[in-house]
Amino acid sequence: MNQLDTPIKSPVLFDKSNNNNQKRTPEMKLMMILLAGLTLTACSQIPSTLPANNPQYQTYVNAGDSFEQRTFVSISDENIDLNTIEKRKLIVYFATWCHDSQRTMSQIMSSPLASDKHLQIIGIGREENVENLKKFQQDYQLNFPLVSDQDRHYYNQVANAGIPRLILLDEANQVVKTVIGEMPNAIDHLVW
Repeated sequence: MNQLDTPIKSPVLFDKSNNNNQKRTPEMKLMMILLAGLTLTACSQIPSTLPANNPQYQTYVNAGDSFEQRTFVSISDENIDLNTIEKRKLIVYFATWCHDSQRTMSQIMSSPLASDKHLQIIGIGREENVENLKKFQQDYQLNFPLVSDQDRHYYNQVANAGIPRLILLDEANQVVKTVIGEMPNAIDHLVW
């Protein structure tokens, strides 16, 4: 038997909290750690146009700023003019493939926000085409307009990375607060 034929022996670890007493090798633990890390960073991709040495999330709008982007065209070809909407606004930058975005949209639809008559919600699909957004709107039963932002034109005005991004505006289109929705209960922070 040569060195290559010798089986590798690794210690077997037992998870005492698991009633099945499944064996977990160090390799399995490492794989679980790597998968958890990938899951946690899934929606926080930094665009390739940013310097590699700047992994920080940057937000380009702050509380008290005037929200500059005032007009959009929805995926239903409706003009949206924030100047004519005399309500508070919630602008949600999201991606259909992002689990954090999916969770946030589900939470919004399950909350009183979805039926608040004094609030206009607008979803902006970062790097999303109209077809994907229409399917997403139907799948998640969204009752507010969605806007396609295939080239990140709108998104790049508010941030460099991280979705979902939630921007709270008052009736005069002043930024009240910005929230990065990667935390599990981000909608709990949506207070004007």
